Amino acid sequence: MTAGNVIISGGFDDLRPQHYRFFDEAAKLGNVLALLWSDDAIKKITGKSPKFPQEERLYLLESIRYINRVIVSNDTSPDSLLQFKPTIWAVAEQNDNAQKKAFCKAGKIKYQILKNDVLNRFPDYVLDLRETVSPRKKVIVTGCYDWFHSGHVRFFEEVSELGDLYVSIGSDKTICELKGKGHPMFSQDQRLFVVQSIKYVKQAFIATGNGWLDAEPEIRRIKPDIYAVNEDGDRPEKREFCKANGIEYVVLKRLPRPGLPRRQSTTLRGF
Repeated sequence: MTAGNVIISGGFDDLRPQHYRFFDEAAKLGNVLALLWSDDAIKKITGKSPKFPQEERLYLLESIRYINRVIVSNDTSPDSLLQFKPTIWAVAEQNDNAQKKAFCKAGKIKYQILKNDVLNRFPDYVLDLRETVSPRKKVIVTGCYDWFHSGHVRFFEEVSELGDLYVSIGSDKTICELKGKGHPMFSQDQRLFVVQSIKYVKQAFIATGNGWLDAEPEIRRIKPDIYAVNEDGDRPEKREFCKANGIEYVVLKRLPRPGLPRRQSTTLRGF
């Protein structure tokens, strides 16, 4: 299949793992342009404000490796797509309707429906440590990343400035043991896919150890130069482990990107 100019549109509010799979599948068709509905546009359609403001939704979409460009739009009509000369309009199965199909037929645009059974399947990732020539240091971070939000993206963005970023994700078993019943909300395969979708991440993987140092087996394989945490993740056992193994331990302030609200997964679970 010849790659085309793929357009997707929507509010992209309160993203879940299946949204990231949608972006991934759309990217397989060509270069993806996302038309992001503005706050005013969403209010006009739904009668209420989005859960996440426009600037935060924009920041998150622009961090996703499958999306080439994001444009904020006040117009939610199909006609607004024409100025970008798309060859393909990709929609999730639940958003398919006859009007969109007819619009594409009239405009000679391919109408691509991405099926839910595909979007609900999450591929495996294998940690690849084949030697590559890189002047950058290796940096590792660890966490749950259960309800992924703009604060996580900001953390990855900051840490990636220190070197190639490897992200260790707690297994379902470990997260349940550490945080209790009801955790995690999303499976490890889903959480892994979301994290791997972020352009600041070199590789993500599921930790095979347990406890607060569940990534120890992978750390010994990766041999990172730096172990980075934010203030919430700073723990004595991590400090001691790094000191014993000659790894630089970096603690970053837990700050949102300027202009965006501070987010916590615990609070977001209440949506």
